[in-house]
Amino acid sequence: MPAPFLHPAQPEQRERYQSLTANPVQQVAQAPVSTFSIDVDTGSYSNVRRLLNAGQLPPADAVRVEELVNYFPYDYAPPQGKHPFAVHTELAAAPWKSGNLLMRIAIKGQDLAKASLPPANLVFLVDVSGSMHSPDKLPLLQSSLKLLVNELRPQDRITLVTYAGNTSVVLPPTPGSERSRIAAAIDGLRAGGSTAGASGIALAYQAAQQAWIPDGINRILLATDGDFNVGVTDFRQLKGMVEEKRQSGVALSTLGFGGGNYNEQLMEQLADAGDGAYSYIDNLMEGHKVLANEMSSTLATIARDVKIQVEFNPAAVKEYRLIGYENRTLKREDFNNDRVDAGDIGAGHTVTALYELTPADGKGLVDELRYGRSGTVTAGSANELAHVKLRYKQPGAQSSQLLDSVVTRDAVRAATQMSSEFRFATAVAGFGQLLRGGEHTGAWRYDDVRALATQGVGADRYGYRGEFLRMVDLAKSLSTRAPVEVQARAEER
Repeated sequence: MPAPFLHPAQPEQRERYQSLTANPVQQVAQAPVSTFSIDVDTGSYSNVRRLLNAGQLPPADAVRVEELVNYFPYDYAPPQGKHPFAVHTELAAAPWKSGNLLMRIAIKGQDLAKASLPPANLVFLVDVSGSMHSPDKLPLLQSSLKLLVNELRPQDRITLVTYAGNTSVVLPPTPGSERSRIAAAIDGLRAGGSTAGASGIALAYQAAQQAWIPDGINRILLATDGDFNVGVTDFRQLKGMVEEKRQSGVALSTLGFGGGNYNEQLMEQLADAGDGAYSYIDNLMEGHKVLANEMSSTLATIARDVKIQVEFNPAAVKEYRLIGYENRTLKREDFNNDRVDAGDIGAGHTVTALYELTPADGKGLVDELRYGRSGTVTAGSANELAHVKLRYKQPGAQSSQLLDSVVTRDAVRAATQMSSEFRFATAVAGFGQLLRGGEHTGAWRYDDVRALATQGVGADRYGYRGEFLRMVDLAKSLSTRAPVEVQARAEER
């Protein structure tokens, strides 16, 4: 008799994501102020892309909407005055709920040409443990790091530190002009052994401090799948360790690789604690985007601890909801406390935040209190929707600076008058919300996402927006349609 066919065993999925609950709808009369830290991470987007390309919808906790929106560069006007970034606001009708508005807060950082960047002291901290023995891990990591090596200048310095069962300085500080020597050290890496990540982090900070460049870029690039299993493995201890080490002035960014056992929560939170950015590298094109095309924003910080605080006018706005940034929210008093850490902006970075607003005369989701008291209105402010404030520190400074502006009713545009950049950002935000379950997007579907995004594709120099349209198609094909939709499609045929 023929041997029975055995299906190959599926690899164990041990990917770890931070549990996120979508920001609630807030009544302005009770909670008029919203405060959060900006976020320039993009790792969630490329990780979602990996999962969709593998034929599966991402788990809801893998989708951080703000990282999807901020993956794309936007054509925002650059700063003109003394501040290192410009702040723009725009208002338009919300596409998924009639009568509601979307408010966009857009930040554009000052761009710096590669040639004008300060000299860089970079420490590549590379995981060479056994868990990295996969084509989408160490080999992709090596190819990606060599893309950055090709961008180095003679005044830059590279140190290569590895960790597995033990740690080692594979390459001492080496001038960027010695590219073949640096590339040879990267090519010589081999995977094997357990993962003592904490020891590797400690050695990387030590190496960075020994090669310190005054007034330069001093940064660690941690490249790993985050599967730490030897030494300090507790998430809170590792994060606390990086928070303490950042006092040295050395920043830590993370580059995530691989799947199956990927610890996404650790990668994102370590970068947050280390005053760096989190990126996920799912293919060599993404490596080129992060480490070559966007090298300046990846390495050079132009503003630190950037916080946003928005006060809504109860005479004009009944309810609001911050879309995304769930793990970036701050207490109201944190805004003026310069000891509270927040996100950093790199050279040329664009950052976008979206609020959905219910006008004062609109129908809200939350019932009015029977015995509650409405908020008071300052005389002369009836035309104001919101007061937007930002705080930031110059690199090296200990005290923050304040920017503020007022958003007025007469700034509202019809949906047909949205700028193309606002259209595209809104489409991406809607896509992220649908992947998380679509709790607040009503009857909006992937077809609506695609239609709106198509109107905002624009020049699309690198093809990122065209690729997004294909991701929307993949998500639609993988999603389960409601019975009503299936019946409607059958009747159309």
